[in-house]
Amino acid sequence: MITGAILRDGILSGAHNLSNRRASVDELNVFPVPDGDTGTNMSMTIGAAVAELQALPDDCTVEAAAKVTASAMLRGARGNSGVISSLLFRGFSKALQGKKTADAEDLVQALEKGVEGAYKAVMKPTEGTMLTVARVAGEKAAESTEQDAVALWALVCEAARDALAHTPEQLPVLKKAGVVDAGGQGLVYIFDGMLSVFRDGKLIAADEPAEKKAKVSSHAAGRGVFTDDLMKVEDIKNGYCTQFLINKYEGASAAKMRAFAESNGDSVVCIEDDDVINLHVHTADPGKILSEAIKYGYLTNFKIENMHEQFLARQKQGKSLEKQASAEKAPSQSSEFVYAAVDPSRDYGFVAVAAGEGLKAVFTDLAADAVVSGGQTMNPATEDILAAIQSVPAKTVFVLPNNKNIIMAAEQAQKLADRQVVVLPTRTVPMGITAMLNFDPSVNAETNTINMMAAADKVSTGLITYAARDSEYDGKRIKKGEIMALENGKIVSTSNDITKATYRLARGMCKKDSSFVTIISGCDVSDEDAEKVTEIVKAKCPNHVEVSHIRGGQPVYYYMISVE
Repeated sequence: MITGAILRDGILSGAHNLSNRRASVDELNVFPVPDGDTGTNMSMTIGAAVAELQALPDDCTVEAAAKVTASAMLRGARGNSGVISSLLFRGFSKALQGKKTADAEDLVQALEKGVEGAYKAVMKPTEGTMLTVARVAGEKAAESTEQDAVALWALVCEAARDALAHTPEQLPVLKKAGVVDAGGQGLVYIFDGMLSVFRDGKLIAADEPAEKKAKVSSHAAGRGVFTDDLMKVEDIKNGYCTQFLINKYEGASAAKMRAFAESNGDSVVCIEDDDVINLHVHTADPGKILSEAIKYGYLTNFKIENMHEQFLARQKQGKSLEKQASAEKAPSQSSEFVYAAVDPSRDYGFVAVAAGEGLKAVFTDLAADAVVSGGQTMNPATEDILAAIQSVPAKTVFVLPNNKNIIMAAEQAQKLADRQVVVLPTRTVPMGITAMLNFDPSVNAETNTINMMAAADKVSTGLITYAARDSEYDGKRIKKGEIMALENGKIVSTSNDITKATYRLARGMCKKDSSFVTIISGCDVSDEDAEKVTEIVKAKCPNHVEVSHIRGGQPVYYYMISVE
């Protein structure tokens, strides 16, 4: 039987076990691009519950321990892996509601509810990830006839480790790199830490204080992988995974909406109850789907994912990390934002996520009320985004994550806010800028959502960075330190020269109908070099294309390139 104190200490032990091994999880990378960090994101997510768990008395119930954990992790969730982790523990909270102690059957139910919630939250679940590890562990538990809670959890841990070992067989990119899934490994560490308390009564201690853990070393910086990116671009006809709720008008027909979606996409799932239609579709034109759907009711809970886009991995090393520390305040932004009650006379407000003083100024100039520092590493927590949202005294607040790995945290903040929130799933800074430029205060939120994302989806984003490790991508060998050019998330070329890589990428991104190219220079680029690159891009691009430069000051990327 698991008491509240045992569950409390078990989760603390799991958090410490992951925190102590965070760097090793971060190192499980298969892409050479510097970006966010699975181990750190997961560690900081579950770490958000540590202080509150430590405050619980020994006579606490399992309900209390699970509820405290779920609530803290939801608000502290960072990145996709962090959000998924928080959803798994929300399952524990739901299953243990009203219970003082937990038996084997309760643990089975907890895992089932957690896995169910996590799979529902992911737009396009891919097997071979932490979702698989959690699901297999839950299935093995459900199949077991074990009545002892401790023995059952030992079985769960064994099943999770076995599922983790098989992830390279499910994802070729992991097999090629010779690693297991990073998120799955993090989950195993959490489960093993819990077992240490359940079975042996030993609470694993943290190696160092949590506040020091938040400062990520360049060597340990993130290299997590979310494997939606394994899909070949040429294999995808309908590239946008689109999901939203239709709050039905009287007489709305789910059958008609389903038929329209099927004629304009595939993988259609259309479910309804008395009040709501839940629509999922893979389509080449989300705007077309949304324009039709709005005829049937007002739209909420938007989730639009570009299945073509590569999921970037790994933080930049060396001095860039020091510059990033000043660009991205960690770990909490809550002190920056003061709560403001909703002003009934103000319809709209905006929150953007960006790293670098230059980009912060850009979004501020575009009328963003609050800019949350964050981006490629140290993804802002749900709590940070929520604080920013609730500092904006508007009836409806638009949130622009500007990074694929921040969208889920923004969606969690949306659910917690005390005002209407619309999360625009902008995956890059250029998309966010374009979305802001296309806001129209004279139309309603639903129409703005459609128009802003339609404009953002037309933007091509180029990135110039360098390889953080030796790797192989799409049959090409990439050496550590090489300059890499990415177009819409796909590595298109490598070079030894930043300037050449930048103007060649910009020139290649320009199409016949392109009108504007914006060069956004990072914190590692001097003004002189940025001006030089801008002038070369002007000379290399067609005469009708207007080229401009913004000093963004962003870490990780020498240049961002926006082409419209």
